[in-house]
Amino acid sequence: MYRNIDFIKVRNTLSRLHDRIVERFPESGLHRVCEELMVVFQETKPNLAIIQKPNYWLRGLVAVMVSLVLLMIIYALTLFDFDFSKIKFTEVIQVTESAVNDVILIGLAIFFLVSLETRLKRSKAINSLNELRAIAHIVDMHQLTKDPTEVGEKNRRTASSPKRVLTAFELKRYLDYCSEMLAIVGKIAALYAQELPETTVISAVNEIESLTSGISRKAWQKIMILQQSGDENE
Repeated sequence: MYRNIDFIKVRNTLSRLHDRIVERFPESGLHRVCEELMVVFQETKPNLAIIQKPNYWLRGLVAVMVSLVLLMIIYALTLFDFDFSKIKFTEVIQVTESAVNDVILIGLAIFFLVSLETRLKRSKAINSLNELRAIAHIVDMHQLTKDPTEVGEKNRRTASSPKRVLTAFELKRYLDYCSEMLAIVGKIAALYAQELPETTVISAVNEIESLTSGISRKAWQKIMILQQSGDENE
């Protein structure tokens, strides 16, 4: 029961987070980022369905092409008239070298065709993971200017200073929402590794989880500063 990530529970958690952000920060950019994450998440289910489902049409086409290649090789071998009594040793070496090279090239071609389905699914997963990585960076941009040491400090601002309208309590909730959204980004990414446990996909998912953990750590450092200041309830 708890050995796989549940798509429905991730969806419910994301929906609840969206509602919480809307209720507390209805006009914030973070609200719109969460909406975009919900759109990306809704695209995850059909993407996972494509990854899970065998592509029988493609497999059939690959089987036909591989069969044709093998038949052509067999036919080509039947055209040769092998008379070993007339073949010189140097010619044997040349023929063997050429045959080895041909076998390698044919083997690579067959491997390319056989692995085509996996590579297409991997490409789809990587494209989706890149979207999640971009959202993580956008969340980071939203929490970037949320400086807990500047809460209530109006005299030191310049004309180009970012607007700081949040109270200490609101800023704490804002940063907490950022951290939760980043955690959900990591869980959505993990769904792809769960359905396609391929080395490249797992590596990309690990990179996203490292990214989201690092950004979340920065948000929690700011929350700790607010807690230590003693005015987070203002």
